[in-house]
Amino acid sequence: MRTKKPLVLLVDDEERALKLYEALLSPEGVTTVQARNGLEALECFQRLKPDIVVLDVMMPDMDGIEVCRRIREIPEGGNVPILMVSALGDRESRVKCLAIGASEFLDKPIDKGEFTTRLNNLIKVKEYQDFLQDQSIMLEKLVRERTAEVFRTHEELKRSYHDILYRLAVVAEYRDGDTARHIGRIGRYTRLIAEELGVPAKQLEALTHASPMHDIGKVGIPDSVLLKPGRLTTEEFETVKAHTIIGARILGGSSSNVISCAEEIALTHHERFDGTGYPRGLKGEDIPVSGRIVMLADIYDALRSARPYKPPFDRETTKRIIFEGDGRTQPGHFDPAVLKVFRKIEPELNNIFDSYKGTDPADPARNFSYAAEIPLPDLKYEKRTCLNGGWRRDDEFQESGAGVRPDLP
Repeated sequence: MRTKKPLVLLVDDEERALKLYEALLSPEGVTTVQARNGLEALECFQRLKPDIVVLDVMMPDMDGIEVCRRIREIPEGGNVPILMVSALGDRESRVKCLAIGASEFLDKPIDKGEFTTRLNNLIKVKEYQDFLQDQSIMLEKLVRERTAEVFRTHEELKRSYHDILYRLAVVAEYRDGDTARHIGRIGRYTRLIAEELGVPAKQLEALTHASPMHDIGKVGIPDSVLLKPGRLTTEEFETVKAHTIIGARILGGSSSNVISCAEEIALTHHERFDGTGYPRGLKGEDIPVSGRIVMLADIYDALRSARPYKPPFDRETTKRIIFEGDGRTQPGHFDPAVLKVFRKIEPELNNIFDSYKGTDPADPARNFSYAAEIPLPDLKYEKRTCLNGGWRRDDEFQESGAGVRPDLP
């Protein structure tokens, strides 16, 4: 096992003893270094990091017991074998030396055979210690490498998972030319509102990634209804409202926290705090907080955005509609706590709307490395009619200062 000569530090204030140790160790294939007092011994130990220390107990100024104690306090000295030698020969000295960390104890005058045997045994112990330490370091390195590999794989799977969720959300919004931006903004709005409400971190992440799928149920609405340019019948409007239930069915039954959260949002993001929403007419805190948050975020983005049936509302008009109502949207529709948070952080939401382009790979609200750059065909939305790009419900239009607006889908 030995690949290099062990270094032995010999510490004694008697020159004769040092020469004897040298003579006994020269045939043993070790390298020695000498120290003649305690301070010199400590300096040599810290500078040379010996494998073994042979230490005399009785020395002037600083005795061997104090030297041994100080060596054990040095990080590198915790496991170095120390053979203490003393002329006292009493049991009390032996016990004291062993108590402070001595590995072996010999009486002076030393027995030459016992000295070399015990020293060689200590050298073997040190070699095994070094071997185990090297193996431990290698194992720690291997564990770190494997852990990093597992982490990278986990992160890649997580990115792929979120990418798939994002693409699933795109399916529901595919007819909208603002798809990537709208989906990204909803996630960011939701995150900001939830953070201000004090939503726990794990739930916050789920909300951020789940909220863009709020309208996934629209994939189950027939085009003849969803894209109808004229007035919807009562039956057709009920069909449109069913996208909440369809979305929950699409996302239901998953063990994933994110998808379970998305199921909850899909089902409840049209419920209103005053109980006038759909599909179940839930009221107050019977509506999950996720639905209450996304409901406001979705309405805010819809008001600010251009639609085939209306121009975008400016910031002040949007705030007025949300805070004061306009006949279709009323303050009582919103959770008062969510509305209070909205009032506080609306400048941040406005910044998101003004600046977010949906293509930032570092966006913490999406963490989708490239999802927002899904190539969508150019459907020339700026010239489209309701048949090739959207849907309107003439029966729900209402004059609202800045233009005509339907109830929000």
